[in-house]
Amino acid sequence: MSKKQEYSNDSISSLKGADRVRKKPSVIFGSDSLEGCQHAVFEILSNSIDEAREGFGKAICISYDKDSCIEVEDFGRGCPVDWNEREQRYNWELVFCELYAGGKYHNAADENYEFSLGLNGLGACATQYSSEFMDVTVNRDGTEYKLRFEKGNVVGELVKKPTVSKKTGSIIRWKPDREVFTEIDIPHEYFKDILKRQAVVNPGITFKLNYQGEKSEYFYQNGIRDYIDEIVNESAKDDTEGKRFLTHPVVWEAERKGRDQSNRPEYKVKMRISFCFSQTASHMEHYHNSSFLEHGGSPLLAAKSAFVSSIDAYLKNNNKYNKGEQKVTWPDICDCLVLVSSNFSTQTSYENQTKKSISNKFIQEAMTDLLRSRLEVFFIENKADADAIAVQVMVNKRSREQAEKTRLGLKKKLTGGTDLSNRVEHFQDCRSKDMSIREIYIVEGVSAMGACIQARNSEFQAIIPVRGKILNCLKAEYDKIFKNDIIMDLIKVLGCGVEVKSKHAKDLASFDFSLLRWNKVIICTDADVDGFQIRTLILSVLYALTPTLIEKGCVYIAESPLFELSYKDETAFAYSDTEKEAILEKWGRPKGATVARSKGLGENEPKMMSLTTMNPETRRLIQVIPEDAQKTADVFDLLLGDNLQGRKDLIALRGSEFIDIAATS
Repeated sequence: MSKKQEYSNDSISSLKGADRVRKKPSVIFGSDSLEGCQHAVFEILSNSIDEAREGFGKAICISYDKDSCIEVEDFGRGCPVDWNEREQRYNWELVFCELYAGGKYHNAADENYEFSLGLNGLGACATQYSSEFMDVTVNRDGTEYKLRFEKGNVVGELVKKPTVSKKTGSIIRWKPDREVFTEIDIPHEYFKDILKRQAVVNPGITFKLNYQGEKSEYFYQNGIRDYIDEIVNESAKDDTEGKRFLTHPVVWEAERKGRDQSNRPEYKVKMRISFCFSQTASHMEHYHNSSFLEHGGSPLLAAKSAFVSSIDAYLKNNNKYNKGEQKVTWPDICDCLVLVSSNFSTQTSYENQTKKSISNKFIQEAMTDLLRSRLEVFFIENKADADAIAVQVMVNKRSREQAEKTRLGLKKKLTGGTDLSNRVEHFQDCRSKDMSIREIYIVEGVSAMGACIQARNSEFQAIIPVRGKILNCLKAEYDKIFKNDIIMDLIKVLGCGVEVKSKHAKDLASFDFSLLRWNKVIICTDADVDGFQIRTLILSVLYALTPTLIEKGCVYIAESPLFELSYKDETAFAYSDTEKEAILEKWGRPKGATVARSKGLGENEPKMMSLTTMNPETRRLIQVIPEDAQKTADVFDLLLGDNLQGRKDLIALRGSEFIDIAATS
């Protein structure tokens, strides 16, 4: 029996010590990439924030060196590292070498921290385990303590020496290990973002950053209230004060006690919410125990429920709705709402160690109740503000509904109906409904359809002709493009809509790749100058309106032969001069061989069209794949865009190469 087949009692093993983190960092940090490395920084920072928020120290200093070393210094009480009589171990072992050990497991009993950001007893230990080295310096009780760790192991012993300084606090310096994280070069933006957020939700605490010599500070005296002003003012720098705020910011605070379930312990939640309504800004952030909740969770659900129900009630009670009109939704409200919440609780249910969302049922209920009750009073006491909110929300609602109506109408127009044969002139569909085999041939003119229709396999091959002049989609305005019948018919037949990336036509973008009706989109034109131009213009339509079809390799060019060669009963087709010469060489260059320039698609025999252009067994298809996106864009701009001088230069440089082709066409 092979080792792979053996599965016995000896097959089970466990990770021990530092390997629990070093080999599985994503379990603790959410990722083994840069994101996980950054979260390790937040774990250490969290402990310093908890100290400062409890009133021990008013500043936290963070530095990041060019060698990717990080240092966090606080001026709190200093992390206990000496002997722990109760645990019969040194505290430094518990804090830095033991997962699920710390001083924040009894917050409800007000033991050390009433509200803490770090509470799982994982952060300091996990960060130490994942570091190339970590140096710890602690000042407390008139003593300076020093420790050093390397790759999860303590180096030497705890070093203690008396000090006359009254300074207290902890300094932790470490370098993330590249053996653990795939990337450790943390960008400046991360530190600026995280420290600003912590300053916002920890009023009165100064965060000092030294990033490779570049220094900055973050401080908000009034916390989220000052932050609301900043958000609105930044959104409308050139507006007057009256245009920035529909309502001036308010701050609501409350404390509640409750439990998530009847069999769970009671805990305390302290809520602080600041918001305003604005014509120029829309913004929402939620924090819990000063951790930014990127995905929201309970606070976001509470805000949605409270604002929608309260504003809907006000609109109904004040006859703001038209008869039969649908009620407002959350997007209508948050489009003009600026809200920041910062809650703290003695018990927290984070979705995971990365703390990006919480799921506490009681916190959601408490925040919902607070917002509903305060909003009801606010609307009564501030009638002018309530009416301004109602007007703006209804404008948002009706604009959204009109935009959706326009979008759906255009989508229907672009994607067409099920019976495209009746909707698109000259379009010839195929019988199969299997999208994995269906092909659409875009052919040059109605005249080319005859031979193509007779040569095709009608089971899976469809035909649509390009009639008349095709717009250059790289130069034409969108209003002209979407009025062009040729382009509109082509988009209908494709079925996937368009992806117009322009602020001037954002309501037109209704692209859905899953709605594409074809496995292959094949451009089929004559092998002459006019045919090449039409082919390029069709490609420009797809490149401008449905670039994903090119990116995913759905677009092909049917290569048409340049020459038809005959000798006795044998006929061959050549797609280049080289191939022509090779065929003649193969035949021994007989005097009776004839070489004729291939005819246009409309003049070819169905048998010849099938053999050279449509039969999957014998045809030649060129797949259009933009291997170099920028080069593709440059070529399109050169040939069809606004680069007039570039075209002149190209003609002057290489025009002579194509004179013969143009003459024979």
